Amino acid sequence: MGAWSRLKGAFTRDAQISSPEDLLAQSRERRSGKVPVTNDSALRNSAVWACLRLRADLMSDFPIDVYRKVSGIQVEVPKPPVLISPGGSEVGMKEWMYSTEFDLDRGGNCFGIITERSGVIGPDGRGLPGRIDLVELGSVSVRGKGSTITKYVIGGKEYEPWDVWHEKQYTVAGFPMGLSPVAYAAWTIEETISAQQFARDWFAGGAVPLAELKNNAKTIDREAARVARENFRAAVDSSGLFVHGVDWEYKPIQAVASQSAFLEARQYGATEIARFFGVPGDLIDVAMSGSSITYASIGQRNLQFLIMNLGPAVGRREEAFSRKLVSGPRFVKLNTDAMLRMDPEARARTIGARITNRTLTPDEARALDNLPPLTDEQYGQFDRLFGPRSAPTPPTTAVPGASS
Repeated sequence: MGAWSRLKGAFTRDAQISSPEDLLAQSRERRSGKVPVTNDSALRNSAVWACLRLRADLMSDFPIDVYRKVSGIQVEVPKPPVLISPGGSEVGMKEWMYSTEFDLDRGGNCFGIITERSGVIGPDGRGLPGRIDLVELGSVSVRGKGSTITKYVIGGKEYEPWDVWHEKQYTVAGFPMGLSPVAYAAWTIEETISAQQFARDWFAGGAVPLAELKNNAKTIDREAARVARENFRAAVDSSGLFVHGVDWEYKPIQAVASQSAFLEARQYGATEIARFFGVPGDLIDVAMSGSSITYASIGQRNLQFLIMNLGPAVGRREEAFSRKLVSGPRFVKLNTDAMLRMDPEARARTIGARITNRTLTPDEARALDNLPPLTDEQYGQFDRLFGPRSAPTPPTTAVPGASS
């Protein structure tokens, strides 16, 4: 039976499905000689850390806005306190978003205890969350049956589902927990961590022989080899002088080939890890040798990353916030425009074209740069420099049947 089948089968037996750390242990066969990988130990790998840091950094940097539709027009409305300081005065929205995205990307789930509720009643008949205190990913276990979670166990204490904030991603049908990318990337991460361990052992002289001691005169048996090795080691370990006749030759072993293979394994592992975590390799400096990706601007590169990699996660979080944190017809949007900032020249061209095409007014354009509207005196200076402003030409309406 595969790892996923065993994991899903355990949940359908109305048993306690443990923390994401234990889900990780259940989701793969352990092989001897490998360094075990957990959500915490995976962070020792620089590629894992870079992927998680990049995604969490960007997600936490997006401004969060709340809207409602009025006569078909999207109108911004005030944000509830939980979308300003979800963790009270100690934890602001940016830190909260960073922490939750970090857990979602490495463990497929994030959890928090709802410690306060607002006076606004949500769809479940309870007050909407007013404060959510996040909890450490490894401290959470869940109990359930089928596709329903019946209890959360956090730090040994049981909580009802409505008292717990639970977001998930990387879901599959019929299972109420998100899957852990670390669990399914464990083989690749294991190989990389094992390569790191091997490198430490190699250069410390413990993994493979650092040198060979060869008898040029005769073939020696195992016992004679043991005696010679111990005599040589005793002399070298005590910084003494190893004395021998004409029959022994000492030669250090060259490690260049093994070092090269080690570096290649590290590079291959980092590329595989980047795929698991949804980050293009070139964004964390692990692009494969010989590959070449060229973008006309940084804006195009960021747009590609937003659409293909980060955008779906943004949409899922918008939907979760809209369902659980705001009421009625209101909905939450993350402003991803912050990621698509253009260079000054391209930005000026775009704004100028929008003013010319009358999709943006000069005052709105100035507001984008945090500038006040132009005064009559400022308009007068433009008139003196470039001539008086001409009145816009009214659009003409064709009359059916009229001759040209």
